[in-house]
Amino acid sequence: MPRISDRLDAGLPYPLGATWDGLGVNFAVFSANATAVDLCLCDGQHHEFTRLPLRERTDEIWHGYLPGAAPGLVYGFRAHGPYEPENGHRFNPNKFLLDPYAKQLVGNIRWSDTLFGYRTHSPRADLSFDRRDSCPVMIKGMVVADNFAWGDDKAPNTPWSDTVIYEAHVKGLTKLLESVGEHERGTYAALGSPAVIAYLQRLGITAVELLPIHAILQDRELTRKNLKNYWGYNTLSFFTPEPRYGDTDPAHELRVAIRQLHAAGIEVILDVVYNHTCESSELGPTLSWRGLDNANYYRLIEGDRRRCVNDTGTGNTVNFSHARVAQIVMDSLRYFVQSFHVDGFRFDLCTTLGRENYSGFDPGCGFFDSLRQDPVLSRVKLISEPWDIGPGGYQLGNHPPGFSEWNDRYRDTLRRYWRGDSGQRPELAKRLSGSADFFGLRRPSASINHVTSHDGAPLADLVMYEGKYNEANGEDNRDGTSDNLSRNWGMEGPTEDPAINTIRDRVERSFLTSLFCSQGTPMLLAGDEFGRSQAGNNNAYCQDNEISWLDWSLLSSEAGETLFDFTRRLIALRRRFSILRGDKFVHGTEFAPGWRDLEWLDERNRPLAEEDWTNSQGRALVMRRAALKDDEKIEIVALLMNGSEDPLLFNLPEGIDWRILIDSGDPVLDNVLLEDAVVTVEAHACAVVMATLDVTT
Repeated sequence: MPRISDRLDAGLPYPLGATWDGLGVNFAVFSANATAVDLCLCDGQHHEFTRLPLRERTDEIWHGYLPGAAPGLVYGFRAHGPYEPENGHRFNPNKFLLDPYAKQLVGNIRWSDTLFGYRTHSPRADLSFDRRDSCPVMIKGMVVADNFAWGDDKAPNTPWSDTVIYEAHVKGLTKLLESVGEHERGTYAALGSPAVIAYLQRLGITAVELLPIHAILQDRELTRKNLKNYWGYNTLSFFTPEPRYGDTDPAHELRVAIRQLHAAGIEVILDVVYNHTCESSELGPTLSWRGLDNANYYRLIEGDRRRCVNDTGTGNTVNFSHARVAQIVMDSLRYFVQSFHVDGFRFDLCTTLGRENYSGFDPGCGFFDSLRQDPVLSRVKLISEPWDIGPGGYQLGNHPPGFSEWNDRYRDTLRRYWRGDSGQRPELAKRLSGSADFFGLRRPSASINHVTSHDGAPLADLVMYEGKYNEANGEDNRDGTSDNLSRNWGMEGPTEDPAINTIRDRVERSFLTSLFCSQGTPMLLAGDEFGRSQAGNNNAYCQDNEISWLDWSLLSSEAGETLFDFTRRLIALRRRFSILRGDKFVHGTEFAPGWRDLEWLDERNRPLAEEDWTNSQGRALVMRRAALKDDEKIEIVALLMNGSEDPLLFNLPEGIDWRILIDSGDPVLDNVLLEDAVVTVEAHACAVVMATLDVTT
C-alpha cells in the first residue's frame, strides 16, 4: 500500500465528499461560515492520529488532496468558526464531524454529553460552550471505491398503470421468515432471497417500497427506554445504507438484493427523509451539519436565529433554499439511482422540501424544478407524502407534474365507508374513480391509494380495535392518533366469537377489493394480505420486535391462507382487466348506445339522482365501467358495494351473461356465471361482476 502523505495538496472542490482516484483521495466539504476546516484521520473507531488543515477554499468548498490515501481510510472533519448561537453559528472544533457525503460508516455513536456543542447541564444551556473532544464516542466515515458488477441489470420500468406497491420494512419483512436462513433474516440479503422474490411474484407485486434505509441515529431517549428507532426516520447519513441490515458489506449486499429483485421484474422504491436530520433542535447534538455550518444547513427562525424552524415536528428543518444544501439531496438521490439502481423515491413530509425561505409551499420551487429537469432523476418514480406540520402544510394534489402522492383522503374515506358511516357516497365516488378533484391535471396514477401504511394500524387492527394500545412505546399511550376510523364489530381485540370474526374477515376483504378496483396506484402494507396485527399499537415506530415484525405463521393458518389467496386473486384481476387500472380519467362519456365509460348506480340498477347523492342514509353504490375491448366487443366491469347492515339484492342489466369474479362475502367464489341478473351482496361486503357483449347488442 502506498505511504499516506503527511500533507495535503490543493485538490479540487468537486466532487464533494471523499473520492479515490487510484493514487490518493480528494476531500471536499461545504461550509460558508467556517474560518478553517481540518481533515481528521483515524486508525479505527476511537483514535484520531493526525489532523490536516484543508487550506484551499473555492466557492465556499473546503478541499484538499491526500496522496497515497486509499479506500479503507477512516476520517472526519473539525470546523472552526464563531460560536454565536444567537446568530445561528455553532462552530466547535472540539467536536468530531461526520462527512455529510460519507458512503460507509465505522463504529457506532455512543451517547455521551461530549457529543453536544454546549455544556448540557449549564444554566446558560446552548449558549455555553463544551471543550471536550467527541472523537472517542463519535461514528466515523470511511473512504470507499464504488465498484459493483451490475452485468445486464435493467430497471423494470413498470408503467404507473401496472404498478402495485408493497410497503415493507427491510428487517420486519424477513426477521421471522423461516424459509430464509437464520443468519440472513432481517437483512438486505433476505430481501433479495429466492423465498421473498417468489412470494412477491406469487402475490403479484411490481414494486417494493422500503421504509428508510439511510443510516440513522438511535435516539438517546429511546435508548434510555431500551427501545429503538425501528422505522428509521432519523437520518444520520444521506449516502450510506443503514449498517444494521447488512453483514460484512451492507452496500454490496443491498446492491445484490436490488439486482435480484430487478431480475424478477420487481422495482425498488426508497422512502427517503430529507426534510430533517438526526441532530434535532438547537438543543440537539453536534454530529455533522450543525458543526459544519448550522446557519446554512438548517432553516432558522427569522428574528431568533438561535432556534431551528420545526415544520417537521422533529426539532429541525433542512434548508432547501440554499443551493449547496439542495445539492446534497440531489447528489444523494442521484447516487442511489446510479450506484444502487433504485427505481424511485417516496419523500417523507415532502411539503417541507417545497418551501423556500419563509414564503410557504411552492410547487415551482428550485428543488422540484431541479428534480423535474434532471436527466437521471426525472425518469424514476417520485412519490410525495404531501403534508407536514408547518404553516399551510397540507398540500394534497398540489405537487408538480411528475409526482404521485400518498392520498390520505382516499384512506380516510374508505375507512369511514366500511365501518358504516353515513353520507359517504359522494366522497367515495371521487376516491374510487381516481380523485380527479385533486389530480385531474395529471393522471389517476398520481393518487397512491392505500387503506393502511406503516404509519398507523394495519388492516387486521382496523377491524379489531377502536382504541389505541401504545403503552409499550413508553409515552403512557399519549402518542399515535386517537381516531383510527376503525370499528371492532362487537368486541375490542381478538375474540373466539365466530360471528364477530366472520364479519371482521369480510370487511378486511371489502377494503382490499375496493383498493384494487379503484383507479389510481394501489399500495399494500406488508402483512395485510394475511392478517398481520400489531396488537392495537398504531404508532410502532420504536418497536423493533414481534409487534412490528411480520408473523409469517399467520400465512399457514386457514384465515391467513384464505386472505392471501383472495388478495392474490384481486391483484390478478387488476392485471387482467385494463379497465381496472386505466390511467386516464373517465367522465361518464357515452361511447356506444346505452353504454358509458363510467356510471354510478344504486342497487336497483338506476343512475343516482341528485337526491340519492345527498341521501345520507344511502350506503349502496355501484361503480360500473365499460370500454371497447376491440372494435367488436364491449367489456364491462362493475363494483357492487354494500356498506349497510343488511344484505342487499343488486340488479344488473338483463339479457347479458354476467359473471361474478370475486365476492368479499364469499372468499372462495371465483368466476361464476350468474343464472340471472341479480346478485346478493352481504352486509359490509362488495362484489365484482363482468360481462362482454357485442357492440351491436
